[in-house]
Amino acid sequence: MTRKERLMATLRGEYVDRPPVNFYEIGGFIVDPTDNDPYNVYNSASWQPVLKLAEESTDLIRMMSPVRKNSHLSWEKIEQNDTLHKHVNFEYRETEDCKFTKICYSLGKKRLTTVSKREKHLDTVWITEPLIKTRDDVITYLDLPDDILSEHIDINPLIEQEKILGDRGIVMVDTEDPLCAAAGLFEMQDFALFAYTEKDLCNKLIEKHAKYINKRTEKVAKEFPGRLWRIYGPEYAIPPLLPVGLFEEYVVQYDAPIIDTIQRYGGYARVHCHGNVKEVLPAIANMGADAIDPLEPPGQGNIELLEARQQYGDKMVLFGNIEVSDVESLPPEKFRKLVRKAINEGTSGRGRGFVLMPSSSPFGRDLSQQTVDNYKIMVEEVNN
Repeated sequence: MTRKERLMATLRGEYVDRPPVNFYEIGGFIVDPTDNDPYNVYNSASWQPVLKLAEESTDLIRMMSPVRKNSHLSWEKIEQNDTLHKHVNFEYRETEDCKFTKICYSLGKKRLTTVSKREKHLDTVWITEPLIKTRDDVITYLDLPDDILSEHIDINPLIEQEKILGDRGIVMVDTEDPLCAAAGLFEMQDFALFAYTEKDLCNKLIEKHAKYINKRTEKVAKEFPGRLWRIYGPEYAIPPLLPVGLFEEYVVQYDAPIIDTIQRYGGYARVHCHGNVKEVLPAIANMGADAIDPLEPPGQGNIELLEARQQYGDKMVLFGNIEVSDVESLPPEKFRKLVRKAINEGTSGRGRGFVLMPSSSPFGRDLSQQTVDNYKIMVEEVNN
C-alpha cells in the first residue's frame, strides 16, 4: 500500500498492510531546513536525520490551517481587516534572543492588551501577558464587534500541499474548537476559575468564537471534502482543570456540530485531547468522533491503550500512545519495548484502526542522538 492509501484505509476501518506510523509535528508542520532564519530551529544539523526519516519513511499527515500560514504559530501574526484596523494596534520589538508582539484591543476608553514571545532556540510562542485578566475584561471582549474575528479562508495551499505529497501521505485540516479560542485568552488557572464560577458568561464567550469557527468549518468542509481534520481544545474541560460534568457544556455542545459538518461532507474528525481522558471518552465517542489522539498512557494520561482499544476501538481510530518525553529520555532498549507494547495493544482484537504516534514533538534547536535513534525504532517496529 502507498502511505496515503494506508492512512485513508485506516480512517475507514479497512484492512492495512501494517499500522501507520506518524511523528505528529515532525512531518506534520511544513518547515524549511535550508532557511537560515535565526528563529528556524529546523536548520540545526541535529534535526536533519529525523526530518529526512519522517519524509521518507513515515505516513505523513500535514497539519494545515485554511486561515493561517503556520497553524502552530497562530498567535504570532493576525491578518488585518478594516474592523481589526479600527480596534486593534500591533507593536513589535526584538532583543538579542527573542521577539515580542504586543496587541492592544480598544473599545472606547477600554483597553485589552496581550503580549507574546518567541525565542530563537524554541519553535513555539509563549503568551507572557494574557488578553483577559478580569471579569470586566470578558465584558469588554464580548462587546468587541464580531467582525474583528472575521477570517480570510483559503484552501488553495491545502490543495497544493496534497499535490506535493502525492502518495506519501495526506493533508489534515487543523482547527481549534470554540473552547480553545476562548480559554486561550486567559492564564490557564484563571480560565478554570472563570469557567467554573461564571458559566453563563463563559458560554457567551465560547459562542462568540463558535460563530466564525462554524462558518469556517462549513466552507472548508464543503470545498475540501473527504479529508481528515484535527479539532484541538477539549483538554481545557477535563480533570483536573475542570470537573467532568462541564465537558458536555463546554465541549460537546460546540464540537458536536463541528464534527457533524465535517462528516456531512465525507470528512473524518479527529479529536485532540491531552491528559486524563478516561472519564470523557464516552462523550467524545458519542459525539461521533472518527479518531482521537494522543491517548497518553498513565502518568500523563489515565487510561491504558489496551482498555481504550477494547472499549472504543470499534468506534474510533486510536492515535498514540507514545509520550514525547519517552522519545527524548528513554534508552533505546527500553523505548523499543514501549513501542512494541503500544503496537500490540493498539492492534489487539478487532478495531477500526491504530496509528503509532508520539504525543507531540521536541521543539528545541538541538536533538540528542538518543532521540534520533528512538524515532528510528518507531519506524523499524511497525515494519517488523
